[in-house]
Amino acid sequence: MDVASLLKAALLGIVEGATEFIPVSSTGHLLLTEPWLDFTGPEDPVNEKFHAFLIFIQLGAILAVLWLYREKFLYIARSWRDDPHARRLVVNLIIGTLPAVVIGLPTEEWIEQRLYGPFPVAIALVLGGVAMLLIERKPRKPHIETVDEIPYSLALGVGMVQVLAILFPGLSRSGATIMGGLLLGLSRRATAEFSFFLAIPAMCGASAIKLFKARDLITVNDLPTFAVGFFVSFVAALIAIRALLAFVSHNSFVPFAWYRIALGAVVIAWYWR
Repeated sequence: MDVASLLKAALLGIVEGATEFIPVSSTGHLLLTEPWLDFTGPEDPVNEKFHAFLIFIQLGAILAVLWLYREKFLYIARSWRDDPHARRLVVNLIIGTLPAVVIGLPTEEWIEQRLYGPFPVAIALVLGGVAMLLIERKPRKPHIETVDEIPYSLALGVGMVQVLAILFPGLSRSGATIMGGLLLGLSRRATAEFSFFLAIPAMCGASAIKLFKARDLITVNDLPTFAVGFFVSFVAALIAIRALLAFVSHNSFVPFAWYRIALGAVVIAWYWR
């Protein structure tokens, strides 16, 4: 067992879990981190195994959402036929995921070939940070306080905004959906939780497709590395989700915006020097 590979997997798991659900772009951080780690080495010059690893550890982050909200999801599974609030959330998740399926899937390969790189990601980080600052400057009073109250039209609106993160790696899926939710009148907690929930069908569906395509790349020798990344991502996501919900209860998203801008500027300066 290669200890160095396990340590790299653990570090990438921390990056994925810590950034997946906060508005700073987990994809951007992972793409920026991997070149420094040389995770796959010369035997995988096009990073196919690395991308398969990223897909797998995303499932660890998704499992964190399912675990934290397990009572809610179990209740929905039992009561969606009888409880209109539970049924509405199920329908909202379907509606919110449709734009990603219709627009994201056909364009995914083209985008990965052209925009999955440090420089485009850095640009998206900066532009996303600026957009967050502009959105936070506008005073607003939310009219949707909980995730159970979200109407179908607003769920579709958040889903449409989510597509922007698919089209522009580094923009951040959680950042796009959270900011979109704020613009549409959701409270900070409601938009954060809906962003968490919306990640489940979107990311599970995409991960299933990608892992099936990459099934021949993963060998038995890779399983310990993948398992470590998955577990660490799960734990890091648990901590990050709880911290984010506590933070947004009393604060704005402005610190995340400045962090994005600073990180993007550093990366742009590094690659432009």
